[in-house]
Amino acid sequence: MIMKTYKLILAAAMTAMAVACTDKFLTVEHPTAMPIEDYFTTEPHLAEALVAAYDPLQWPDWCEGQYNPVCIMSDIMADQIWVGGSDKTDNQYWHLMMNYEALPTNCMTGLWSDAYSGVKRCNDVLKYIGWTDGLSDEVAKSTEAQARVLRAFYYNWIWKFWGNVPYFESNDLQDFLCEQFKADEVYAKIIADLEGAIALEALPMKWTGADQGRVSKAMAYMLYAEIVMYQNDESRLPKALDYMKEIISSGQYSLNPDYGNIFQESGEWTDESIFEIGYKDDNGLRSYDWVRGVGGTILPRLISPNNPSGDDIHDNGWGFAPVRLETFQMYADGDARRAATCFDAPGAGLSYNARYQDTGYFLNKYIALKANNADRIAADDLNFNNNLRIYRYAETLLNAAELVQRGYGSGDGAAWLNEVHGRSLSGATVAFSLENIKEERRLEFVGEGKRYWDLVRWGDAATTLVPDSYGYRTNTWSASKKYLPIPQDEIDASEGTAYPLVQNNY
Repeated sequence: MIMKTYKLILAAAMTAMAVACTDKFLTVEHPTAMPIEDYFTTEPHLAEALVAAYDPLQWPDWCEGQYNPVCIMSDIMADQIWVGGSDKTDNQYWHLMMNYEALPTNCMTGLWSDAYSGVKRCNDVLKYIGWTDGLSDEVAKSTEAQARVLRAFYYNWIWKFWGNVPYFESNDLQDFLCEQFKADEVYAKIIADLEGAIALEALPMKWTGADQGRVSKAMAYMLYAEIVMYQNDESRLPKALDYMKEIISSGQYSLNPDYGNIFQESGEWTDESIFEIGYKDDNGLRSYDWVRGVGGTILPRLISPNNPSGDDIHDNGWGFAPVRLETFQMYADGDARRAATCFDAPGAGLSYNARYQDTGYFLNKYIALKANNADRIAADDLNFNNNLRIYRYAETLLNAAELVQRGYGSGDGAAWLNEVHGRSLSGATVAFSLENIKEERRLEFVGEGKRYWDLVRWGDAATTLVPDSYGYRTNTWSASKKYLPIPQDEIDASEGTAYPLVQNNY
C-alpha cells in the first residue's frame, strides 16, 4: 500500500472480500457480483484499482515464498554488507547472488513475480480509465500519470536485475505471453513511457497529508534520473540534471538536519523524503497465511541481531545482512552517519547469538525495535512499521552535483555536494570532484540499495567487486554477471509458445 493512512482503504475492501469468499460463495452466485466491465465504471472503483496498483510495492520483502527486500537484494551484490544468516545454505540464493553465481533453479524469483504483478495492475488502471463514467480530465490525467510512473518503477526493478525481459503495456495477451526484448530495448520503452507520464503535467511536485505515498512529480524525476544515469544515456543526462535542479529550486524539499532521525518513525515523510514505501504496525494484519494483508514489513526481523539480550528496546532478528567491518571503518570520526548506519551491538551492551559472517555491526537504519511492531494484531515477524526509503533529497543533490561535474549542464555542484557532506560533519567541506561525489554516495546510502548499481554504472564494479580476504566472495564481477538468470520456471512455462524466453548469460 502507499501510505500508513491510505492503507486503511484497502484493508476495508479486503476484509469485505474475506467475508464474501466463503464456501457458500464458491458454490452459489453472489447477489452483488458483476462483470469488471460494469464494476470499473465509477470514480471510487477506479480509485480502488489505483490503490491495488500501489500494493505490490510492499510485497517483495516476503512474498511468493521468498525474502526479497529490494534494498538488501541490491546491496548484497556490492561491498558494504555480508549476507549472514545461519550459514551459506540459509537463503542460499542470496549467497549465490553475492558471489555472482546465481542459478536459474536457485535465484531470486519473488521479485520477478511481484514486479510483473505490479505491471499488470497498472495496465488494468490505464484500461479502466476509459470505462469510467463522468471522470474529470484532472482526475483522469492524475490517475494515468500515477499508473504510468508506477509501471516504469516496477519495470525498473525488472530491467536492472534481469535486463533482457518481456515487456508489455496491455494485458490483452494470451496467458500474458509476449515478446522478450534486449535490455537496451527495454530501457527505451521504460523511458519513453515515463517521459509520456511526466509530459501529462498531472502530478504535484509533492503530495501532502493523507496523499503522501503517491508518486509525485519529484518521484518521477528521481526515477528518470536513476534510469538514464544507470543507462549512461548521454542524450538524456542534461534533462536529468534539469529535473534535479527543478526539485531543488522548488523549495519543497530540504535535508533533515538530523541524519539519525531520517530512519526513525518520526523521520518518515520529512522534507527530505521524496518517496517511501509505507508500512504500518497499527492493527497490522499481515501474517504467513495472508502475506499480502495490510500491515508491516519483515525487513527488521531479517537484518537484526539474533536473540538479543541486554535491553528492552531491541527485538529479535535473524542475523542477515551484517554490516562489514570495513563499512564501519570508512566513516571519519564525528560523521553522524556512522552511528545512524552501523549499530554496534556489543558496544551497546547487547548480547546475542552470533551468526554466519557476524561482525558485531548491523544496519541501524532498519534495526528491529520492539516499539515498531507493538501495535500489530497478527504475525510479529511481518508487521514492523519501518517505511522503506526509496528516494531522498540527499540523492537529488548528489545526482545534480555529479551531472554538473560530468559536464551535462551548469549549476553549483560544489554547494550541492557539500550540503550533503556538511550535514553529517558539522559543516565540513570537500573539493568538488567526481571521486568525492562517489565517496559521498558510498557514505550516504549504505543499506538503501544504491551502491551496487552505482558501481556498475560508473564502470567500477570489475575492480571493486573482487574476492575478499575472508573467503566469502571468491568470484570477481564481470559484465557477463550484470544480469541475474531468469527463473527456470519462467523459461519452462514459455517453452512451446509463440514467445519462448531466452536465458541470460550467467
